[in-house]
Amino acid sequence: MGIGHLAWKGFIRLALGLSLAAAEPAPLRIGVAPHTSARVILELYQPLRTHLEKALARPVEILTAPDFTEFARRGLAQEYDLAITTGHQARLFQADAGYLPLLTYKADFRAVAMVATKGKVKAVRDLKGTTAIGLSPTSLVTLWGQHWLKAQHLAEVPVRYVSAADSVAQLLLAGEGSAGFVSLANFQKLPPEVQAGLRILAESQPMAGRVYVLNARNAPQKARIDAALWAFAASREGGAYFEANKLEGYRKLKPGELKAMDPYAAEVRATLKAP
Repeated sequence: MGIGHLAWKGFIRLALGLSLAAAEPAPLRIGVAPHTSARVILELYQPLRTHLEKALARPVEILTAPDFTEFARRGLAQEYDLAITTGHQARLFQADAGYLPLLTYKADFRAVAMVATKGKVKAVRDLKGTTAIGLSPTSLVTLWGQHWLKAQHLAEVPVRYVSAADSVAQLLLAGEGSAGFVSLANFQKLPPEVQAGLRILAESQPMAGRVYVLNARNAPQKARIDAALWAFAASREGGAYFEANKLEGYRKLKPGELKAMDPYAAEVRATLKAP
């Protein structure tokens, strides 16, 4: 067999390899706001990832970020094809980066201020001179908590930032903070023995919770992706996911629901612009 023939066969293999690589669709990159640890997020969204891979016939990746501020930066930098984040960041992505709102969950999203049941904080006034704990300066629950402290004439109470709701709980139980700000859903998902050591001191009104927004570059596939999400909701796996996480299913966004988050979105924008 001559060298020329071997070279020709090698060229064919290379051409076929390039053709197959070009034919394989790029992964759909789903960014999930870091409301809990990366490990838990990957586990929570595994059923959705599996469903979308089959429905869309393309790889799907679940991504997150170290904190809400970095998640906002990455979303605005167009790193996600689909972002699942709380309403204020969804509004920011829509207004500043052209993301297209798709849907949210039926269950109300509420923020709570929780304290240790056996701790020194018995009433709101006991927070004076203490340190509270939140997720990050741009998370919705922390922003709500800071607004709540100000409304209670406790604006001077500093907030320490940590990475996940379970970390907030553990620090409170260890006496390393007075009150912690998390979502009601994350409070309810704490292990029973952890939850038993905590109580809710204050609770927000319902707010726009986790919202699915689609990067505008995927607009041609919007109808297909939207249909795949609703098909997940109707599936057995989707039903189990909603039940396990007390989400009740998907619903369409109400008119003006995201625009109502503009004040919180503005605070995230200001934080990102700060030196």
